[in-house]
Order: sequence, then structure tokens, then C-alpha cells
Amino acid sequence: MLNFEQADRVKNLPPYLFARIEKLIAEKREEGIDVISLGIGDPDMPTPEHIVEELKEQAEKTENHQYPSSVGMLSYRQAVADFYKKRFGVELDPKSEVVTLIGSKEGIGHISWCYLNPGDVVLVPDPGYPVYSGGAILAGAKPYAVTLKEENGFKPNYADIPTDVAKKAKMMFINYPNNPTGAVADMKLFEETVAFAKENNILVCHDNAYSEIAFDGYRPPSFLEAKGAKEVGIEFGSVSKPYNMTGWRIGWAAGHPEVVDALGRLKSNVDSGQFQAIQYAAIKGLTGPQDALKKNVDTYDERRQVVVDGLKSLGWNIESPKATFYVWVQVPKGFTSASFAEYVIDKTGVVITPGSGYGESGEGYFRISLTIPKERLQEAFDRMKNSLGKLEF
Repeated sequence: MLNFEQADRVKNLPPYLFARIEKLIAEKREEGIDVISLGIGDPDMPTPEHIVEELKEQAEKTENHQYPSSVGMLSYRQAVADFYKKRFGVELDPKSEVVTLIGSKEGIGHISWCYLNPGDVVLVPDPGYPVYSGGAILAGAKPYAVTLKEENGFKPNYADIPTDVAKKAKMMFINYPNNPTGAVADMKLFEETVAFAKENNILVCHDNAYSEIAFDGYRPPSFLEAKGAKEVGIEFGSVSKPYNMTGWRIGWAAGHPEVVDALGRLKSNVDSGQFQAIQYAAIKGLTGPQDALKKNVDTYDERRQVVVDGLKSLGWNIESPKATFYVWVQVPKGFTSASFAEYVIDKTGVVITPGSGYGESGEGYFRISLTIPKERLQEAFDRMKNSLGKLEF
């Protein structure tokens, strides 16, 4: 058998976090264990009916079976622009300031290819969504971890970034509401980000996938609301989380027109755009009735309370997150992130996500997702109470 050597860009990629989790779940189920997974953040509720019906209708039309535009239908990009105007008060030109993505993850991965050459520096949040670093590594760039500390609300302190690193950096990722920590940002942070980017000539890429999943009256802002934001960056958005459409793979990037154009040009060389029927369905999500979104948020709110109450009953001192469907928790004394995750699944059959999978600064934490029914969440905590014994904090 021939031996083919992988390219360095692939060799340097760490194993994708959720692939390891899926393997662990499969192994336990093969052992006959009823696994309750609190790991992957994948909505378990159905896509709203009016969106599904639009897909069915559009899929019947022959004109939608041909190659779509790589940058997306103008009507879809207009729907995104209308959403920004209504939701955030942000004006966008759908022709030049919005590009359609095959899920926001695709654009997050590809933007590094547009602006980073081998050896270039990109600032990535730590802990953070693994794709920020993964896309940069595939482009041959060097991720520099910007530590998000709990005492600073898991927000970056730009004064902590060495001046030589800031001057070398070409691009940076930020993400609020934040995955994995559930932290939120105010306009002050976004304004500081714009100033930092202008001072150091850095392209800002804000991941805003969780803007519509928030609680207690909180309404997350868009980075593009900050004065000067469109001069320094773009924002990634998605219908995946608000409308339970993760498998549909449809999102967008919006903001700086030259950056939007670069991403569109790259995409025209590596993909053929998203199926038009899915774009039409996403338009229905953005412009149609929002009752299902409110129901989703109410459901996650109930689940959030189950998790927070369950953790408190086990001895944790924790506050409820204001947004996302994640709860970020410190591990008990005597454990690492990985050893505690292994301990929990061995003792209870419950899967939690070790924080170390989100970067070195995620060590000492674990993440719980609210994307399973309330009853299963309650069962998970009942198992923990019965099996984990006394935990020290």
C-alpha cells in the first residue's frame, strides 16, 4: 500500500473537539449505557413549519435545481440587510456588504485564507470556538491566544496583548454572546475593539451566531453597531441557532465591503454557493413570524434554570448566563477538565465537554449545553447527585 504524506497544514490541526466527543458517546452506547449528552450545542427542537414548507415549495421549482450564485441570491442578502436594520439599526448594502455562506462556520474558516499568509499572526480568543484557530492553521498562519479571564467577564483586555504582537497581527476573532463561556459584551467592548483594530491595522471578525438566544430581557448588540465597525471588520451571522437549522447550513458575513468581496471571490473558487431553496427558506425565517424563536428562547430559559439549580444543589456557586444555550462551569478541586469529564461519564453516563478543548485557558472548566429536553437534563443531574459523591470546590 502506498504511503501518502499529509500536508503540514493538516498535520498541524488538532483533533476536532466534537469528533472526539461523538466517538466517546458511541463507545459508551456500544457498552449498553444510556448516554445523556450535554456536549454538542445542536438544537433539538424542530425547524419552524413555515420554513420547512417554503423549502418544500421551492425545491419543486426547476430553476432552483441549477447552480446558484456563489455570493448568494440578492433576495436573501436583502433579507439579511433588512434583519440588521430592524434588529440592530444597522444599514447594509445587500449587494456589496453581505455575502451568503454555507453556514457561518464555512465563512469563519475561509476568511483566514483571504487575509493570512504563511507565518502571519491572528489573534484568537482563548477559550474559543476551535474553528478560529483551525482556519488560521490551514492558511499557514500562527494563532496567538488572547486569554479570556473569568475575573474580566471572559472579555479580552487589549492592554495585555504585547505591542509587538499587536503590530504583527493582521486579523482577530471575537465572539459575543460567547461560545463556550456564555459571556456577553456591551458596546464599550466593541468600541474598544474598533479603536484597537484601527491603531494596529487589524481586520476584526465578529462571530454573532447567538445574538437571538438571550434571557432576562437582555438583547445582545451587533459589533456593526459600534461607530467605525464597518471600517475595520465584518460580522458572521446564522439562522442555525435561532431557527433550529444547524443542518441546513446557511449563514452570512456582513460589513466591510472589500472584505465581503474577498470572501465572495474565494468562495467562487472553492464552492458553488448554497442551494437556492434553502436560501428561500432562510428568508422565511428572517422575515416571517418569530413565534417559534420566542418559544425556543423560553424553552432554553427553563432548561437553563434546571442546570443552574442542579449545579447549585451539587455545591457549585454559579450565576445564570445571560445568553447562548451554554453553561460554563469550573471543575471541582483535584480534577482537570478532561479527568472530570471522564469521571462524570464513567460514573453517570453523562457527557460534558472539557473546557481544555477550547484552548489552554479553558482548562479548569467544562461546558454544558441546553440542547436536550428538560426531563433528560433533570435525569442527568439526578444521576450526578446519586453517583458523584461529595465534590470539593
